[in-house]
Amino acid sequence: MARALAPRTQALAGRAAQALAGAMAMTGGVVLVAIAAVTVASVLGRALPGLDPVRGDFELVEAGTGVAVFLFLPWAQLKRGHVSVDIVSRLMGRRVHAALGFLGDLAISLVALVIAWRLWLGFAEKFPFGSQGLRDALGMGYRPFFAETTYELQLPVWIPLGLALIGAAGFALVTVYTAWRSLNWTLAGQEGAP
Repeated sequence: MARALAPRTQALAGRAAQALAGAMAMTGGVVLVAIAAVTVASVLGRALPGLDPVRGDFELVEAGTGVAVFLFLPWAQLKRGHVSVDIVSRLMGRRVHAALGFLGDLAISLVALVIAWRLWLGFAEKFPFGSQGLRDALGMGYRPFFAETTYELQLPVWIPLGLALIGAAGFALVTVYTAWRSLNWTLAGQEGAP
């Protein structure tokens, strides 16, 4: 049995990943409750006489859902809540099963980093602030001529993109940790508890 790579540091990183993912999941839950409240208020406003629906409800639901999804991804990754098919890998032995789990975590890490990078570029394209020197240093490109907004509420598009980017960055950090954790499980010869 091989030795784990920096087990004390991994334990510390695990606690930090747990705290980050937990806080993001709770925030995502609050966002979903707010979306549900907006939807209920809007439906009641349409159904009951004398009331009006919530103006721009579809824009709020659309933006909030995107933000909530990205806020839930770190927790799902940390707890191995993503879909996996282990019927065959479990028959190959514990070490092979752990190694395949490591490869899966490594692949999702790469995907999470690409998602965060692309969201950064999308956010930078919509974010109308900052000097050109700062934007160049951060790889943000040129400032847009017009700040893009939603149709009805005139909500700046960069706001939900920025919030989703926070979730994507948290997801990327947690996936790097889970790949490390999976590597140590592979070296130990079997998977541990997520």
